[in-house]
Amino acid sequence: MRAKSGDILFKEKYIKKEKAYRISRAGIGHVPEGRRIFSDLNVEDNLIVATIAIKNNDTKINEEIEKIYDLFPVLKERKSQKADTLSGEEQQMLAMARALLAGAKVLLLDEPSMGLSPLFVEKIFDTLKILKKAGETILLVEQNLNLALDIADRAYVLETGKIVKEGQASDLKNDSAIKSAYLGM
Repeated sequence: MRAKSGDILFKEKYIKKEKAYRISRAGIGHVPEGRRIFSDLNVEDNLIVATIAIKNNDTKINEEIEKIYDLFPVLKERKSQKADTLSGEEQQMLAMARALLAGAKVLLLDEPSMGLSPLFVEKIFDTLKILKKAGETILLVEQNLNLALDIADRAYVLETGKIVKEGQASDLKNDSAIKSAYLGM
C-alpha cells in the first residue's frame, strides 16, 4: 500500500479514513479540544461507555474505573452527576479518563490547558507526568510551550502549520531563540 499525502500510518495500517471506533480499537485515544463528552450521561456512565476495549468483564471494568478514580478523585465524587454540569476542568478530566479507559496505547491530547484556570492547568500537567512515568505514550498539542517542554521528551515548534524547530525538549527549552520568541525570556 502506497502512502498518499496526509495518510496516517499506525501499526502498519493507514488509518486516515478509518471509522472512529476502529481507530480507538487500534489503541489511539483522542482527547479533543472542546472535550466532547456525552453530556446527557452521568460521569460513571461516560466512563463505562469508554470500556469497550475491556468487553464483558465487569470485574475488570470496575478495577479500571477505580484506577481512574484514583487518578482523578473528583470524578468519583461526581460519578452520579450529569457530565454537562461539570466544570470545564472536570470535563477535561473526564475526557482524559475516557481515552485511558478505552485502552489507548497512544494518547492524543489537543490543547488540554485551553480555557482552564492556572491551578487546574498545573493539575492536568501533573497528571500527564504521572501517566508518562507509568509508561503511557502521549502526543500533546499545546500552546503553553513552557509546560509542554517540561514533560516532553521530544518537541516540535510550529508556526502557521510549519515546523520551525524540533529536537529534544530539554534542548529546545535552553535554546535562546525559543526562549526569546516563545517563553518570554
